[in-house]
Amino acid sequence: MSFVLEICANSVASCIAAEEGGANRIELCDNLLEGGTTPSYATIAIAREKVKIDLYPIIRPRGGDFLYSDLEFEVMKKDIELCKQLGCNGVVIGMLTPDGRVDKHRCKELVDLAWPMGVTFHRAFDMTDNPFEALEDIIEIGCERILTSGSRNTAVEGASLLKDLVERANDRIIIMAGSGVRANNIAQLIKTTGVMEYHTSAKAYEDSKMVYRNPNVSMGGIPGVPEYGISLTQRKEVLQIRELAEKALHEMKQ
Repeated sequence: MSFVLEICANSVASCIAAEEGGANRIELCDNLLEGGTTPSYATIAIAREKVKIDLYPIIRPRGGDFLYSDLEFEVMKKDIELCKQLGCNGVVIGMLTPDGRVDKHRCKELVDLAWPMGVTFHRAFDMTDNPFEALEDIIEIGCERILTSGSRNTAVEGASLLKDLVERANDRIIIMAGSGVRANNIAQLIKTTGVMEYHTSAKAYEDSKMVYRNPNVSMGGIPGVPEYGISLTQRKEVLQIRELAEKALHEMKQ
């Protein structure tokens, strides 16, 4: 099996950096601080023009939970149709029932609507009440992979469950690890979990080119997020993660 790196990109510029760094696939999102929401039509369209690697926009109409109204469901379906028209390779979805289970009926409707695009089930998986039951449900509805942190805040913390999910999946679906994946832990994750697909933003905050900065107004006010910082995927970080992953795999084969 070969290593696959997916970059969670929040802009066209981040998509370009991901491709230049050697990523295999892009999950295109807006609002990463809310866990990712569906990007604009123009963002998807221009990203598709600028990069050649696989492009999977997230289909998530808002932040918060994964229990969606009928109106939100209509928005999701329309966004999937637009992604298909724009030539995307796939989409990323996830819907739950009030009791913390996979909403099999509506997710299956989205998978069928997306065809022939691929479908990833996102980290709504980590909010289910029984990950092994959710695994079987997601296989049944026809998704090609599950993005998961092993039902913990980070993939490193959830490494034990990630390993169990890979074994339980038994090549019926791809398990992709995400959340907190970095250059300094990619080798450890590969060796301890058996996961071969990884998801990361590989981002950093680049300083704004604004000269005048009003000290009396804050537009964000989120702790740890610089007021004049622009979040962008870093080409060098993507490249480093890939290099360290390939090195780890080579060592395991010897």
